[in-house]
Amino acid sequence: MLLTIIEKEIREIIGSSKFVLIFGSCAVLILLSFYVGAKNYKLNRIRYEAAQAENLRQFEGLTDWYSIQQHRIFLPPDPLATLVSGVSNDIGRTVEIEGRGEINPLGSRFSEDPIFAVFRFLDLEFVFGTILSLFAILMGYDAIAGEKERGTLRLSFANSVSRPVYILGKLIGSFIALAVPLLLAMAVGALLLPIMSVSLTGESWIRLISIGSIGLLYFGVFLTLSVFISSATERTSSAFLILLVVWISSALIIPRASVLIAGRTVDVPSVDEIAAKKNLYSRQLYGEDSEKMGSFVPENSEDFDAMIDEFNRFMGDLADERDRKMRELSERLNEERYNAQKRQEKLALNIARISPTTSFTLAATQLAGTSVEMKNRFKDEGEKYQRQYGDFIKEKTGSNPGGRMVVVRMSDEEGETPEAIDPTELPSFDFQQENLSASIDKSLPDAGVLVVFNLLFFAAAFAAFVRYDVR
Repeated sequence: MLLTIIEKEIREIIGSSKFVLIFGSCAVLILLSFYVGAKNYKLNRIRYEAAQAENLRQFEGLTDWYSIQQHRIFLPPDPLATLVSGVSNDIGRTVEIEGRGEINPLGSRFSEDPIFAVFRFLDLEFVFGTILSLFAILMGYDAIAGEKERGTLRLSFANSVSRPVYILGKLIGSFIALAVPLLLAMAVGALLLPIMSVSLTGESWIRLISIGSIGLLYFGVFLTLSVFISSATERTSSAFLILLVVWISSALIIPRASVLIAGRTVDVPSVDEIAAKKNLYSRQLYGEDSEKMGSFVPENSEDFDAMIDEFNRFMGDLADERDRKMRELSERLNEERYNAQKRQEKLALNIARISPTTSFTLAATQLAGTSVEMKNRFKDEGEKYQRQYGDFIKEKTGSNPGGRMVVVRMSDEEGETPEAIDPTELPSFDFQQENLSASIDKSLPDAGVLVVFNLLFFAAAFAAFVRYDVR
């Protein structure tokens, strides 16, 4: 009997004009998200390679490693970041490297194309989080109440079928009928990537499959919720109104309200306040160093080259000490702000997890590597590279000129053509994405929340229908 009910439900859903219209639209949106993602990735790859080439081109003709200015590193594009954008378009993607001092990533995608900051990008996160959850409601709001209004529910129970079996068959049949077309659309969309010359690693394929699985869990939440509300109401109009309010609250209100509440509850120093304190201390240190430079007396004032080398060492020592003090202050201020920000973040996310939309977004962006941690990871990798760059320049020149340190280079040699530097010797920047196992581990709590929502609404639908008046 269970299989009969499942088969009946699948036939009824697939044969309805509502299904054709809704899931035709879903398939188009999913395919569009893959197509647009692939096109954006290829465009971002072209921009990234052009920026790298231009960065090296500006060093052509230089004959002294001291002459390097505006050396930059860039956040490389990733195919998954265009499919689940997360914060990838909001954070700075370019870092100026000086050899020492604090780095500050600049140049977000939205700063280049501000129109997308208004309308955002079409990606899988938007399609699943906003569109498919609404479509699940449209397909499920009349699952029980609609059959009662049409009179088919009473006819079904004219046969020897138990209520638990009926509601179980309804839920399973509905999920199969709606999930299979989504999986097919996802599979076709994934095939577009290699067709459009966008290659994914084996790890990236696992991440994409995991994101699709999380999306189906999220879709199941709103489907089981719809069946529950339909089982708890007598009229389809009432069920649809209730579900619409729940959807608006979940997808739009709760995530934004959680940020507002957390912002009012936990005070976080602004970036401008932190920058003002750093600038004030930096000016103080430069003033102290200026006095020391004014009192500099070389030990050997007769040998000009020896005097210049001594002055450079003196300046290097001053810069190293200044950099150490600034780094200590920056680390302390940044740590204070980071700790306050994490408390605010944790409170906001815990409140927002009342909404299944938040749990889906957090899990999907964690798997795609575009979660809120992406900014800190890029900055950490940039700081690590800056130390490598400083060591490289010091090996080439004997000192690290970063951090606005002034270095005097003079030569009395005449008639010799200096050899040009080879910019390809510069250490390469390799951004390390978080490994797969760590991403999966961090996404499991939110995936677990979606599982709990599914079980909770399934149990609620089961309990409501057992007491439902089928007449």
